[in-house]
Amino acid sequence: MQLFYTPDIDPSLSQYFLSEEESKHCIRVLRLTVGNEVTLVDGRGGLYRAVITDAHPKRTILQIMEVTAEFNKRNHYLHIAVAPTKNIERLEWFLEKATEIGIDEITPIICQRSERKDVKLDRLNKIITAAIKQSIKAYHPFLNEPVSLNKLLKQDFSGQKFIAHCDEGEKTALAQSIQKQSRYLILIGPEGDFTPAEIEEALQSEYKPITLGESRLRTETAALVACFEVNFLNRL
Repeated sequence: MQLFYTPDIDPSLSQYFLSEEESKHCIRVLRLTVGNEVTLVDGRGGLYRAVITDAHPKRTILQIMEVTAEFNKRNHYLHIAVAPTKNIERLEWFLEKATEIGIDEITPIICQRSERKDVKLDRLNKIITAAIKQSIKAYHPFLNEPVSLNKLLKQDFSGQKFIAHCDEGEKTALAQSIQKQSRYLILIGPEGDFTPAEIEEALQSEYKPITLGESRLRTETAALVACFEVNFLNRL
């Protein structure tokens, strides 16, 4: 299956023009031609079956044959707010794998112990886009601008809110805490963990403390474990 990401597609129209970049990839790299069938996703849940009617390397024309709305829509909403790692490749790895597993929203959070305070959203979004194409996802996760933890804690969120940390205190396993088919916001801190003051502020903002197991996990591993558990539990 040859899949293309087409966020500007109009489901009410029967014809679509691939962008110059995607047209070049379609015709020059994949060597597709007139009559070949392709699949399109719009990042909003739409999956389209289309056929090439004009194999132009700069403006390929497609005829839309079938549209599927809410393709593989999941029964929950997952937002993970994670501190960017010093080695950006580790954050990129998390975004790729979380997209393949299933995630709706990601927010890079800047904490007191953060080793990185800036990220290149364009590059990270390209990694997410490549992952939805590879895993045949019709929904494109939303990547927010980096924000301070303090500012994030003040934002409204309708759903269950959790903070995963390694500090002392009473915590419950994520699997024992979530209500199925709900909305979730999970905070994952930097390598040095959240500070006690940050944890206390999160608790005062009605975030529930959770543990992701006995092992001490890297930031990106902890975020991916949380992503996997939420998806797995909602499939049961």
